[in-house]
Amino acid sequence: MADLSLAAFLRSRRRPVESALQRSADALAAIVSPSLGAAVRAGVLSGGKRLRPILLVVAFEEVGARPTSPLYDLAAAVELIHAYSLVHDDLPCMDDAPLRRGSPTVHTVHGVESATLAGALLIPWAASQAYTASLALGRTEEQAREIAAHLLEAAGAGGMIGGQALDLLGEGRSLDEKELAQLHALKTGALLAASLEMGAMAAGAGAELLAAMAIFGRDIGLAFQVTDDVLDATATADVLGKRPSDAEMHKSTYVALLGVEGARAHARRLVARAVGALDRVGLAAPRLRQLARFIVERRR
Repeated sequence: MADLSLAAFLRSRRRPVESALQRSADALAAIVSPSLGAAVRAGVLSGGKRLRPILLVVAFEEVGARPTSPLYDLAAAVELIHAYSLVHDDLPCMDDAPLRRGSPTVHTVHGVESATLAGALLIPWAASQAYTASLALGRTEEQAREIAAHLLEAAGAGGMIGGQALDLLGEGRSLDEKELAQLHALKTGALLAASLEMGAMAAGAGAELLAAMAIFGRDIGLAFQVTDDVLDATATADVLGKRPSDAEMHKSTYVALLGVEGARAHARRLVARAVGALDRVGLAAPRLRQLARFIVERRR
């Protein structure tokens, strides 16, 4: 019943996220060329778990705020950054991936130039949307700038882009556990943690709660990646909906380092540590705890 309850909850939050993404993609497509607009829509509206925007919404709710329409616009801004990263990650100069979420990647349908430009456009568009949505949620101009800046910091060299650089530099060699943790704390964990922090910031949470959200986000972000490595090693491309695998790209993974069962155990430890951060500040946050378990129990 708990699983069914979580599934229903995720569907209820995903619907307004999808609507916000549709609004955002349509608004951007309306001011660029038709070919570029088509690439934008393909990158943003290609499905996925929408985990990051849902985490933002849940964090907002778990600290006692009531969700309204601008909250989903803020949540969508995080997913725009994630979408840009996937579009660029799939390019021939990166992973040269033909398949993402079970469908042809953006560059294989719309061309490398359009995919590259579409991904790049999503970065300032996301920042602008985060700022305007924060204002609509009642934050001051200074607070809205801080929220938008937090998103860009998580996306930049000190976050996702830095992690991607480490990922490229690590291809073809075996990384140790410390190096692998640093890579994924930046590439995956930074944006997940920012999603939670931005949700709490938009709700007006204090410093103690924000710090707990940051710790929780970093740990579940790493747990997410460890689980991805397990799935990459144990599930087929048809189930995962993507090619190539990390093994085919000769990347270091937690499975290669710890084995399948060792990696699963590590993911569970990370989730326990994440939940401990909520315990220390007395935050019940039942949905966040459910989502943390979902991250390590998912099958795709």
